Amino acid sequence: MQKITPFLWFDGKAEEAMNFYISIFKNSKVVTVSRFGDAGPGPKGTVMTATFQLDGQNFVALNGGPHFTFTPAISFFVNCETQEEVDELWEKLSEGGEKGRCGWLKDKYGLSWQIVPTDLGKLLHDKDAAKAKRVTQAMLQMSKIDMQKLKQAYDQR
Repeated sequence: MQKITPFLWFDGKAEEAMNFYISIFKNSKVVTVSRFGDAGPGPKGTVMTATFQLDGQNFVALNGGPHFTFTPAISFFVNCETQEEVDELWEKLSEGGEKGRCGWLKDKYGLSWQIVPTDLGKLLHDKDAAKAKRVTQAMLQMSKIDMQKLKQAYDQR
């Protein structure tokens, strides 16, 4: 059993959001769904809580009402092995949402994500401070991270 599980509060869209996320990430599935009954407090038959996995990571979604909303202070950092994976996740997760800077986006449910190539950290923390600075400056100009452009900045002299 996973020791720490993200718990996501939705206002009536927990099931829709869960299905959206599992349609995007490989190795994902619905684990359990608990629905409201006659006693409520939500409409009978709608999802109260749902447990699902995204690429093997457990999440719990709750239809808790309008009391709380997501903030960019919490985001999910997604390591991507290829530019194609970055491109795909960026487009799918940002659909109906909001594209931000430096790989950040907000999906249509208000949840924040960072879609980041795995190699970015290596370039940003290079021993050559001038190279790392050029990469940082290039990244700060981007919305979706483009590794080819970052590598060009890295290789400049």
